[in-house]
Amino acid sequence: QVQLVESGGGLVQAGGSLRLSCAASGRAMSNRAMAWFRRAPGKEREFVAATNGAGGARYYADSVKGRFTISRDNAKDTVYLQMNNLKQEDTAVYYCAAPSNSAWPVINYEYWGQGTQVTVSS
Repeated sequence: QVQLVESGGGLVQAGGSLRLSCAASGRAMSNRAMAWFRRAPGKEREFVAATNGAGGARYYADSVKGRFTISRDNAKDTVYLQMNNLKQEDTAVYYCAAPSNSAWPVINYEYWGQGTQVTVSS
């Protein structure tokens, strides 16, 4: 079993920055992709960014390209999401996710964190 714990959310003004962290425990994650998703109020959960096990491949939703950066530290089993130039529409609960195997690209994410709230004010 894999446990994922997010941290780093908070309240920030538009144009500001936040860095989210997701610490994984239970199994080594260095060979697995990890991703960030988000759910805004009244909306469905959406993909934000993903990276493969080695961290060399990264994919982003069009809405965050150029502003968000996903990275990982496999020695710490931690994935990060650096969010710059935040906009009000980035307000959401952000979730970390991981698959149950080492497939890439990922078809299903079986493990999810509890989420961390990001609120961007005007």
